[in-house]
Amino acid sequence: MHIHYISEKNSILNHFLTQLRDVTIQKDSMRFRKNIERIGEIMAYELSKTLEYKDISVQTPLGIKHTTTIADNVVLCSILRAGLALHQGFMNFFDDAENGFVSAYRHHYDNDDKFEILVEYQAAPSFQDKNLILIDPMLATGQSLVAVLHKLHLEQKPKEIHIAVVIAAPEGIAFLKKNLPENCHLWVAALDEKLNEKNYIVPGLGDAGDLAYGSKL
Repeated sequence: MHIHYISEKNSILNHFLTQLRDVTIQKDSMRFRKNIERIGEIMAYELSKTLEYKDISVQTPLGIKHTTTIADNVVLCSILRAGLALHQGFMNFFDDAENGFVSAYRHHYDNDDKFEILVEYQAAPSFQDKNLILIDPMLATGQSLVAVLHKLHLEQKPKEIHIAVVIAAPEGIAFLKKNLPENCHLWVAALDEKLNEKNYIVPGLGDAGDLAYGSKL
């Protein structure tokens, strides 16, 4: 698996990441969503550098310009609900991409720390021979991403698989390396220290879905 850490050099990305983590700024859910969206735009730009392009000519009011355009077909697929704001950021840049949505959540049988990932909803186009970009803001254990890809990947074979996450834990990255094909690309805005005993990222930022859209029952 090819891993791209895009916050290693200081940029406006680090500014947005800092605001996401700040407990005082987190109280503004609209600002939280907007910062996630902005990070999605930055990640989409960086990812776009790895796609294939083709030569084209366009007519301007004053002549012909020989230039390039994206040759790859792109499918954006986010994991509900936390992935929606990040998805919007990618969609702002890949505005002609097809879009898919999948649900995945931790199901705790006995209200303890043990859980399994349930994937119960899927609405996605064909991604045969296309670039599939799977979007989820938090990479904790990695089990949700693997479960979703296994469900999506049963019959169709994408050209390439890109996974975009805002914050990742080392344990989740190790799990993806073990369970996903080598041709996958993982895009990470920030790498954090570890998972705690409840498998939440430390220092992390909390529950991205709750911060963006409100607490759930």
